[in-house]
Amino acid sequence: MGVAGADTLLSLIKQKQDLQSYRERHWNGTVQDYMELVMASPRVARNACQRLYDMILSYGFTEYTRHHERYIHYRLFDDPIDHGRDAVFGLDASLMRLAHNIKSAAFGYGTEKRILLLHGPVGSSKSTIARLLKKGLEIYSNTAEGALYTYGWRSDLGASGPDAVHWCPMHEDPLHLIPLESQEAVYAELNRRMGPKDYRIVHTGALCPFCRKTYQDLMTTYDGDWEKVIRHVVVKRLVLSEKDRIGIGTFQPKDEKNQDSTELTGDLNYRKIAEYGSDSDPRAFNFDGELNIANRGMIEFIEILKLDVAFLYDLLGASQEHKIKPKKFPQTDIDEVIVGHTNEPEYRKLQNNELMEAFRDRTVKIDIPYNTVWQEEVKIYARDFNDRQITGKHIAPHTIEMSAMWAVLTRLEEPKKAQITLLQKLKLYGGKTLPGFTEDNIKEFHEEALREGMEGISPRYIQDKISNALVRDDSGVCVNPFMVLNELESGLQHHSLITREEVRKRYRELLAMVKQEYEDVVKNEVQKAISADEEAIARLCGNYVDNIKAYTFREKVRNKFTGQEEDPDERLMRSIEEKIDISESRKDDFRREIMNYIAALALEGKQFDYKTNERLQKALELKLFEDQKDSIKLTSLVSTVVDRDTQEKIDIVKGRLIKNYGYCDVCATDVLNYVASIFARGDTKQR
Repeated sequence: MGVAGADTLLSLIKQKQDLQSYRERHWNGTVQDYMELVMASPRVARNACQRLYDMILSYGFTEYTRHHERYIHYRLFDDPIDHGRDAVFGLDASLMRLAHNIKSAAFGYGTEKRILLLHGPVGSSKSTIARLLKKGLEIYSNTAEGALYTYGWRSDLGASGPDAVHWCPMHEDPLHLIPLESQEAVYAELNRRMGPKDYRIVHTGALCPFCRKTYQDLMTTYDGDWEKVIRHVVVKRLVLSEKDRIGIGTFQPKDEKNQDSTELTGDLNYRKIAEYGSDSDPRAFNFDGELNIANRGMIEFIEILKLDVAFLYDLLGASQEHKIKPKKFPQTDIDEVIVGHTNEPEYRKLQNNELMEAFRDRTVKIDIPYNTVWQEEVKIYARDFNDRQITGKHIAPHTIEMSAMWAVLTRLEEPKKAQITLLQKLKLYGGKTLPGFTEDNIKEFHEEALREGMEGISPRYIQDKISNALVRDDSGVCVNPFMVLNELESGLQHHSLITREEVRKRYRELLAMVKQEYEDVVKNEVQKAISADEEAIARLCGNYVDNIKAYTFREKVRNKFTGQEEDPDERLMRSIEEKIDISESRKDDFRREIMNYIAALALEGKQFDYKTNERLQKALELKLFEDQKDSIKLTSLVSTVVDRDTQEKIDIVKGRLIKNYGYCDVCATDVLNYVASIFARGDTKQR
């Protein structure tokens, strides 16, 4: 068998190349060419807020109603770019508030002059949300819909090559080159071409110091002839890139002694001062601060409230006036979205600091809480702990679910209504219906607990403990819920964010609650696996229906063994009805309800199937389980001696657990032993 040559590999690489797309992204032309582009599509000249909002919409959205509230789910936050690697789950309310503030900024309603401050507990996905916005902008600027442009100066009209053009260090829009006296007319013409519901194209500032000097020098050379000046201008397509520091910036606070505000607004280039003769010459200045390079896009401030006060002063002008003050130069216009994020302790310091009132006034706080819907929390862990990611180990059913349930319970506030438990509240939030509670009740629970989700256990803690459980026992092939729950409990003793013993005690109590819930879940699954003989259930159902029919119409029932006419079997009927809490006083109503349902189906030419009545199906399954568990002798599992007949029946049950519920042979055996021990304890208590 021959080895593929280099030509084969090169041809594979060539197949993936898109030269046409590359040429479009690296387009360049004249100012006149750009004017034609803008006249054909004025949206090319959008500002940063408008472009960011359009980027979010470009990925699509869906609307839905939950608890009488309308929500919008923006698909950008599913991370379609990286196939869900950074997807954010269960935070549609917060993300909707974020998108609405960006929309308001796009229309110029005031929030364009504010810092968008993502505020929440550690690990609530604030950084992830900012990262998704940055990734989205990068990809969007590569598309035809998200195209934007900048310009540079060719000092020698005859020169060519990469060094012949001095590009604007601030990536400005070429429309900044329009003379002041013509700007109003030009923007009016562009907006005339926009739709009535579109936002307005607005002027985003004057030339930066470097371009202003170049422009003025050329105006002097050509005696004020603007048309001759712009012959020196080269316009090019601008593709935003965080790695290349073009249009997307990220700033992270450092040690207070090493912080320098020039990191935001640029600094002098001392090697060029001698060349140009003055430190006030913009050619001797590096406009490469984070606020400079983020122009036309967005900047993320990591832990923004840990910034030195000098930095925060820079942000005041950057947000309200859209201007920055580079050293030795006048205020310079910027056009960018400022997004910061902070944790609860830092935000409390801000609230208590009277000197920071101006900063507080320029921020829009958007709470990013933890999940309070446990099914959404499950998705966070299922993304990292699944069959594709984990090799050589099986994660038993409900391991992830129980971990997520405990995490969410720690974030919920105790209900003020005495008739509901915290676990029931969690289930209501998750969409389960409970007798006596309506959508309005759930809305009331949300309104009376405004800080729900702002405290509790972080998803990172859960992820760490699941990882610990996976690697702790190298010999084991299966990780079950108790292994993870024990890891979660043992880690509480040294949890760095739990400072009060009463909180630690409460979390342990919630773990006990989750263990009880798990016990109920697996008991139910084993019951269903034991009573999964559909033929036996159908026979039991037929027997029950025959008896309630005879009872309702005051008839006799023929005994299939003796052929004798007998009274309806009251013991059989009650043994089934009691399984779903049908009281003696309500048995007649329930039996008539079943008979009326059967009659209605008969009129439509349909046959009755017990599966269409959830309550009756549950009652029949529980009755069959009760009958069969004694014949299977499930409690004998706790013994080492099991007869062959019993073992065959147990193997059938185990097979159903594997096939229907996702167990492996190891965890199916474990769960049967666990449920057997529960019944053994129950038998002991009864004795």
